[in-house]
Amino acid sequence: MKLTDFFSAQLEREVPITRRALERVPEGRPDWKPHEKSMPLGYLAQLVATMPAWIALAIDQDELDLNPPGGGGFKPPATDTNAQLLQAFDDSVARARASLRKETDEHLLTTRWKLLVAGKVVLENPRIEVVADTFTHLAHHRGQLTVYLRLNGARVPSIYGPTADDKSFG
Repeated sequence: MKLTDFFSAQLEREVPITRRALERVPEGRPDWKPHEKSMPLGYLAQLVATMPAWIALAIDQDELDLNPPGGGGFKPPATDTNAQLLQAFDDSVARARASLRKETDEHLLTTRWKLLVAGKVVLENPRIEVVADTFTHLAHHRGQLTVYLRLNGARVPSIYGPTADDKSFG
């Protein structure tokens, strides 16, 4: 099996379960957080919604600077409503799908990718690791989001199996 096919299949497995979690994000509480050190609900939901696009970033760019010298950088999409949040997710998934469709396994295996902050390299790994780690990172923050959902009285969807609110297996 080609690596790109493997990652594409993994993306397709993650899309519906991530969508179910995002659909349940309560509106009007973007600043809510369970602890003063926690990230706000709105930021977390936006992060989960846009994370699949990280796959495209790792494939299509050689590096990403989170705080480039001279300013600029990533501008997150508006996600103030559930409709905007889900649209951001759909756009993010579409970018990942398109990049995986055109990618070669050789590029994933041989090319290094860099994450920078203010011009300083903070991470440098083969693209294959960056793509694989994106799925792990997505699962982590999606799990965090389900805790936020529970604490806000929202129903927690089945992710990899039943929850107290959803007895299905997906």
